[in-house]
Amino acid sequence: MKDSSHFSYMDKIRRRIRILWLIVICMLVYMVVIGETGGGDSRIMTPLAQSFSSIAFFGGLAYVFYRIHASKKLLSNKYLLKEQMRQELDERNQFLHDKSGGIVVDILMLLLLSITLTSSMYNMTAFYMSFSILLITGLLKTIVYFAYQRNRQ
Repeated sequence: MKDSSHFSYMDKIRRRIRILWLIVICMLVYMVVIGETGGGDSRIMTPLAQSFSSIAFFGGLAYVFYRIHASKKLLSNKYLLKEQMRQELDERNQFLHDKSGGIVVDILMLLLLSITLTSSMYNMTAFYMSFSILLITGLLKTIVYFAYQRNRQ
């Protein structure tokens, strides 16, 4: 008889893989739309904006492919699947994530990243403003996370 306690977690991993493929499709559509609307013109982009847009887009695409590969690897290896499930369900990790802003700050940072990426291709004033807000948000999340991590030890 099979252990049914891991089926729901396996379904969760399969769902993540489907969502990640959807993200890849959205990123490719985004790239086509930006190209068709004339975004990314190097004559109006500063070197920082050019570097950020390249790193954010292609780095994000590479990260999504890495996550797809890692998730598929989890599905094929029961030991890795159990270890990952144990890590995700660890109360200490959940506490640190929640206290450093949780899912709300994670979503905010993704939105800020997409806003900053888009503004880097069209408007340098908007880019620098959204870039600084993104950096401040990331810095605050990191500081709070490590502060709580140190206090919990």
